[in-house]
Amino acid sequence: MEKSNKVYIFIDEETVPVAELSTPVQFELNTYKLPDGRHTLKIVSKDSAGKEGIRIIPFEVQNGPAVAVEGIKEHAVVDGMVPLMINAYGKGDQKSFAITGSETPQSIPFWIYILVISFGAWAVYYFVTSAAVQLIK
Repeated sequence: MEKSNKVYIFIDEETVPVAELSTPVQFELNTYKLPDGRHTLKIVSKDSAGKEGIRIIPFEVQNGPAVAVEGIKEHAVVDGMVPLMINAYGKGDQKSFAITGSETPQSIPFWIYILVISFGAWAVYYFVTSAAVQLIK
């Protein structure tokens, strides 16, 4: 009978594994125990001959409420008064969906204004040329 491989699961720079499991295995990572921010999942596998394989997966935890900001980007250079729109919303208990506050309102993109102005200019041109054709008849 062949021995199964073992995997050791580490979070960040911990020296003690979070789990030591025989493969194949399904594992649920509980991120509620981790603070919000960047983390690293390190999986070390060992076969029956003692050879090791390592896989490192960076990930980011955000269990707290998400914060959306409109009006300023990261590393922006600004001066004067800068209007900001800030929204913070959580996921709730993940058993029910809370509609209130779950969407961040955003300003209208500039291309919509260009589209509306272009359509308006075309409509004026159309009516002027139509009226000119009617006057000629």
